[in-house]
Amino acid sequence: MLTLCQDEYFRNALAACVFGGGGIAIIGVFLTLMQIPFLGICMAHAAFLGAIIGLLLGQAPFAWAMLACAVAGLAVGPLAEKTEASSNVVLSIIFSATMGLSLILMALIPGPKTEALNLMWGSLLTVSQQQVWILGAVLLGLLVCLRAFYKEIVAVLFNRELAAASGLPAALIYYSIIMLGGLTIGATLDMIGGLLIFALLVNPANTASLLSCRLAVILPLAVALSISSCLIGLWASYLWDIPTGGSVVLVSSGLYLVAFLISPRRYQRQALAHETTSAIN
Repeated sequence: MLTLCQDEYFRNALAACVFGGGGIAIIGVFLTLMQIPFLGICMAHAAFLGAIIGLLLGQAPFAWAMLACAVAGLAVGPLAEKTEASSNVVLSIIFSATMGLSLILMALIPGPKTEALNLMWGSLLTVSQQQVWILGAVLLGLLVCLRAFYKEIVAVLFNRELAAASGLPAALIYYSIIMLGGLTIGATLDMIGGLLIFALLVNPANTASLLSCRLAVILPLAVALSISSCLIGLWASYLWDIPTGGSVVLVSSGLYLVAFLISPRRYQRQALAHETTSAIN
């Protein structure tokens, strides 16, 4: 392990685990509490589409991924409101369209498709120093916003209408969260890949929610679970020569299963259901 840490690519991977894993966990908690976790997979595929466009134009796919992801995230809410369709319906349509267009544009890339396929599956070992700095900047921005506007964010997360009625700029906060989510997902595209990043958005947040009902506990716990999943997945991929993206997702899924089995909230719900059934009978 110490020998590996002497290599720049492995140090970049470790830093990406911490910065990217932390950022994606915070956004995952936000999207889960707003009950729009499917927005994550929509923006992930939008990021993949943006990266493919960048490759076709001969420009940095990383920047195009972040741009496309942020635009897709901001387009969902207004589109759903104007079409009288639910957000999930609009998300499903955008998801299908971006995935289909991505595959078509990928076929138009001249020569080998290796770089495009890497973006689809992701690899922590290919993260560059520049990407590490961007991941760190995104995480720092999230932490600053969370620290400065914690009460306002919590109010919008739990009840957007009530927050607006109390005089808070609920719409601005809501779309700011979505935009930050788009930037974070776009920045972490290389880590996990466009097809798997949804799992890292959802798994740590829901795992933490099984273990606590307090946001002040859920947030740091989700961050710790996400970073741990990335680090363990990276180490497992090195030991057994398996893809890092899939390894990280399997570890995070395993942690969710363990939390589900030992969750005190699970047994509380079962006891409440038993008491309710007994009272009815």
